[in-house]
Amino acid sequence: MTIGKTMWRKAKYAGLAAIGTAALGLSAATPTTAQVVTEARPNILFIVLDDVGTDMTTSILPGEVERMLELYGPEGLNHPEFSRIQGGPASTPMLDSLASESLVFANAWAEPFCSPSRAAMLTGLYPERTDVLDYTSWLSQNHLSLVSLLKQQDYASAIIGKWHLSGLNDIRPDAPPREGPLFPGMKPKEAGFDLFLGDMNGAIPDYWDYEVSIQDESSLPAEWRVEKQTPRSLPGIESTTFAPVVKVADTIDWIAQQESTDPDRPWFAWLAFNMVHILPAQPPVVVPNRDTLNAEAAAEMEACGGEFGTTNLGSCSPASLNRAMMNATDTVIGRLLDAVDQMDPNTIVIVIGDNGTGQYGRPQVNFLDNLYLTYQGRGKGTAYESGVRVPLIVRGPGIVPRRSDAIVHAVDMFSTIAEAAGARLPTRVPNRAGDGLLALDSVSLLPIMLGNRQEVRHPDLGYVIAQGNSPLAGNRMQASVRNARYKLLCTRSESGGDEGCEFYNMITDPLEEYPLPAPASCENHTLATPQSDEAWQYCFLKNVMDTETVIGTRS
Repeated sequence: MTIGKTMWRKAKYAGLAAIGTAALGLSAATPTTAQVVTEARPNILFIVLDDVGTDMTTSILPGEVERMLELYGPEGLNHPEFSRIQGGPASTPMLDSLASESLVFANAWAEPFCSPSRAAMLTGLYPERTDVLDYTSWLSQNHLSLVSLLKQQDYASAIIGKWHLSGLNDIRPDAPPREGPLFPGMKPKEAGFDLFLGDMNGAIPDYWDYEVSIQDESSLPAEWRVEKQTPRSLPGIESTTFAPVVKVADTIDWIAQQESTDPDRPWFAWLAFNMVHILPAQPPVVVPNRDTLNAEAAAEMEACGGEFGTTNLGSCSPASLNRAMMNATDTVIGRLLDAVDQMDPNTIVIVIGDNGTGQYGRPQVNFLDNLYLTYQGRGKGTAYESGVRVPLIVRGPGIVPRRSDAIVHAVDMFSTIAEAAGARLPTRVPNRAGDGLLALDSVSLLPIMLGNRQEVRHPDLGYVIAQGNSPLAGNRMQASVRNARYKLLCTRSESGGDEGCEFYNMITDPLEEYPLPAPASCENHTLATPQSDEAWQYCFLKNVMDTETVIGTRS
């Protein structure tokens, strides 16, 4: 097969010069979906929230808490603690406003930890296939990056903020000496980004005092430089090094530069916040700057004696501090959206969480305070809903504002963003070692976005997976598989001991309080033919669990 010069250069840039186009399974974008959007070549603003579950952002789904109260209250399942559902979400007026103009996915999943979700978004593969199973893992340079597909469509690209795909460097003051290379995994420029301004690591040491890692036109793909962060400001927010302010100011500056120097060239901006992730130092949470908080959040901090712009927490509870940090993030997102709307309304805006809200099993860092009933042993790092159900908001040209209950996943961002940009979607992509090809796990959500379909997965045979290893829980492995109606969650200890599975009807019990019994056997079920009975549903999901997740493949 002969590869033309242009295609050869594109393949070489992506690190795939030795693999032919046909071998990659590249195919033209579907005319009924991608072509509609890509004729105008939209810009894409991709905002990734850190440790923000649906419980923190429930107000983007009006009536959700009330629906849960009705389901679990005295007239429904009569759960003895049903009142816990109506807790304390963050005040998020900017995201609420965006949601009112957007398609909001009510059943969006991510992975239980930061790195696995980010790897899934960038590669279109689940963690079991990238081997990025927890926050200590790193992404191989052999994988095909979403950004390399966007480059084929001549998109300028930047990532600003948290990367966390090159490995984890322990930055605690008492950390032991590091062994081996600092960040062995894929760097932003190796992924194809033109610019990186942020941090390679899983967290920054302080929200006001930190360094910024930089990869730009002068950097080799595997190299970066580090500079001290200088103060930035936003409209109505004073000059500061407060991280969420800086990240948004840097994003606005880069977008403005693209619009000024080449207004006809589309851009892709990936903004990855560090907040509300905990800090490695003590205390692990902060009171945000006063001018980043609205009246509601500021009043809550004042009432508990928190000192704005410091780590002087007063008597503020972890949940209230988490709400304040989310409110500050919401405020600066509003400034960013204002700027983007003024510069170029032909922009698709996507906001997604990378995993559920933190619930670390220690009083100072237990943050769950809304929507769910069981908190202990759940939240970030687990495959329960409070660990993997995240906000997903999409606004843009041709997208009708509404709620979608389709079952979707962060891994779908790969195909969705690529297809929205008009890129040719691969059906097969390189594995971690670079010596074989894998089918994509990602499914484009563009048919839902444009109103052509209500879902992109079969209600019974289609499914999403959340899985990983939890160093926070003795390297316990946990995985969940769900389709439109049912969910199976299985756990395995570090020693390989099977700790059992839990089976739930997600329509009648979406908060996972009443597990269903497993069938005695799955021997007589034909899994290729969907059945509505619970036994078939269990057996189908168990087969996926055993063949496609860490629970089965690494037992």
